[in-house]
Amino acid sequence: MLYRLREAGFGAYLVGGAVRDLLVAGNPKDFDVATDATPEQIKNLFRNCRLIGRRFRLAHVVFGREIIEVATFRANTDDGTGDREVENGMLVRDNVYGSIEDDAIRRDFTCNALYYAIEDFSVRDYTGGFEDVQAGIMRLIGEPEQRYREDPVRMLRAVRLAAKLGFTIEPATAAPIPQLAHLLGDAAPARLFEEMLKLFLSGHAVASFEGLEQHGLFAELFPESAAALRTNRSGALRRVIVEGLANTDTRVAAGEPVSPAFLFALLLWPAYCRAMARLQKQGMPAEEAVRLAADVATADQLERIALPRRFSLPMQEIWLMQMRFASRQKRRVFRTLSHPRFRAAFDFLLLRQAASGEHGQDVVFWQQAREQSGRELEASLESSAGSRGDLPVTAEGARRAPRRRRGSPAGSADPAAAE
Repeated sequence: MLYRLREAGFGAYLVGGAVRDLLVAGNPKDFDVATDATPEQIKNLFRNCRLIGRRFRLAHVVFGREIIEVATFRANTDDGTGDREVENGMLVRDNVYGSIEDDAIRRDFTCNALYYAIEDFSVRDYTGGFEDVQAGIMRLIGEPEQRYREDPVRMLRAVRLAAKLGFTIEPATAAPIPQLAHLLGDAAPARLFEEMLKLFLSGHAVASFEGLEQHGLFAELFPESAAALRTNRSGALRRVIVEGLANTDTRVAAGEPVSPAFLFALLLWPAYCRAMARLQKQGMPAEEAVRLAADVATADQLERIALPRRFSLPMQEIWLMQMRFASRQKRRVFRTLSHPRFRAAFDFLLLRQAASGEHGQDVVFWQQAREQSGRELEASLESSAGSRGDLPVTAEGARRAPRRRRGSPAGSADPAAAE
């Protein structure tokens, strides 16, 4: 692509994240090209090209499953001939074209403003990005507050890239973030959902979470969860999140899939526990509170981040199944084991056990239950029920507490009570 553009008389460079990642010995997954050719000129050169975007007019050149994104050099200033629109300080359309120097200055971070030139195999640097990459520094180009106001999502990008690269956010770049975090409320909820996937499903979830907390962004994105974490004296709710995100990083590193439903079940677990406690304090029966809290926590979050139903419904099932793990009734046990969310819900129970140590008996029982044949499990449950109600003797030989009366959920009414 670079050579074809150059042979057609245009300047063309590999730009941004690919150059940055190669300089830090990374393996780029995406390749972006910057050129002085307009989107229409690019389309004329490549039959496998489609033009996309309203805010930023871009060309996507498709090679099988690979997409190379090609952007025309953009300028910061508009002489009236370009296509730029600003609403309340935010850029809603920015298609003003310029030179490579103009393009470098309007990029977000210095480490993303590096251009690889094929004519002499050099890296072109107009903002000091090469030195910042060598020093491991994230630095905004331009006046930080103004740049964040133009696009508040840049605050999330700063945290994400710092976590991914192991960089430090330069003090002047970091300073305005806590005071401007509220601007994320103006970002499109659907865009924030995509940013959450980038933050937490790219193999650096723990570092991203810690960065969001450090810079006051987590409370803006997940206000109910943040409030619950602040009041959870034992710290177990936070440990559930960190343990789960660490497991997510391990799975990503191993090339294993991670479900957004499980991710949001982690991030919103404190909010769910908080909603349930609040409903029960108002006098709502525990079984009803368990279910309503899931809807409340989800609805509250949807005001900030657009969570599609294909993820929110499985997320709620993971939460609700936590209440079923203390039941030893034969019918409920078999129903739980056959539930399509059993594996995810059990993995979530393991995280709760790692965080608080209060669910060991449930973990042992369900580990054994899923390894037994149907007949073996049925015989075990009938034997245990005959010796004492419907609750079996645990692997450690200690009997569980008597079954709660109808009207209370199996196990603790508050899943965070012991956490």
